[in-house]
Amino acid sequence: MKFDLAYCRSLDDKLSIYDVRDLNFDETVDFDSAKEQFQCPNDACRAAFDAANVLVTFNAKNVNYVRTPHFKNTPSTRHVEGCPYASLKTPTSLETDASEADDGREEHFPSELLLTRREYVRKPSRPAVAADVTRDERVPSAARHGEHTSRDSAPDKTSVFAHPVECFVSNFADKDLLKRRPLKIGEHTAPYASFFKKIEYLLDNKGLIYWGKIKKIEDYHSASFRVDFEQKVWVKLPGEAKKRPYSVNVYLSKKLIDQYRKRKAFLEEIKHAAESERDLYCFFYGVTPELKQVPSKKNPEQTFGVFSAQIENLDHFIIREAPGLADS
Repeated sequence: MKFDLAYCRSLDDKLSIYDVRDLNFDETVDFDSAKEQFQCPNDACRAAFDAANVLVTFNAKNVNYVRTPHFKNTPSTRHVEGCPYASLKTPTSLETDASEADDGREEHFPSELLLTRREYVRKPSRPAVAADVTRDERVPSAARHGEHTSRDSAPDKTSVFAHPVECFVSNFADKDLLKRRPLKIGEHTAPYASFFKKIEYLLDNKGLIYWGKIKKIEDYHSASFRVDFEQKVWVKLPGEAKKRPYSVNVYLSKKLIDQYRKRKAFLEEIKHAAESERDLYCFFYGVTPELKQVPSKKNPEQTFGVFSAQIENLDHFIIREAPGLADS
């Protein structure tokens, strides 16, 4: 069974799988999901068992992934009767693998992408307790005070860009669902289907999440990069008789990359993408490519038009496989 949320003992808080991925790759914090203990997000269920009753993660540490990340039960995980996260039966390893392969959609849509990163405070470490620990000692402090009771399901807001992107990608075939689900970023609210704008239609509106298939990634000595999109923008400029196609690209500077808190993971992601022969897609938010005149390589005195933008925040930039978008 897939979990959208889990309680992290060391942080004494409930995290989405996207929070966990963000922490895993953040070089400014000490966090490794493989060493953490995750438990059922339902407070009553979690309080009924000891710390050994855990959940595990799927695709929490892979920089590049296709199948939707999530938490899941282990064969020995137990839940109380009535817990919304209880399975009817304990799956075998073969059944678990099959369910993961078949169920690839992200079902928990955040209604808002927060532009301020979530902060975490690790609770003081406690010495190991005996197996016959009392029930009260098994209940996390915040849960005893009722701080978690309203968050037995995934939070309605997220600060991790990958979460709404996964919602869009994994549910791309369900156009009606994407039209029904709202997404807010800053002061702008629109259905997922409208907020995610194909790169060739970037002139329709500013301030959206733009996406498109990658044609080429130009690697400048692994220091800076330019992402060229396959699709072009058709536009008629003043004085021209008809529309003409213009290429679109985004640029990532060395300074931006060097100062990024997830620099190692990002470089692994984009270098892998630059060498990959698979179809890859780029998603970004925060900047809108604009028409610029750039000098020609063959004749620097001549210029040509291209829609270009410089990425300003790598937290809002993703390159990934997305097989479901191939026929879009």
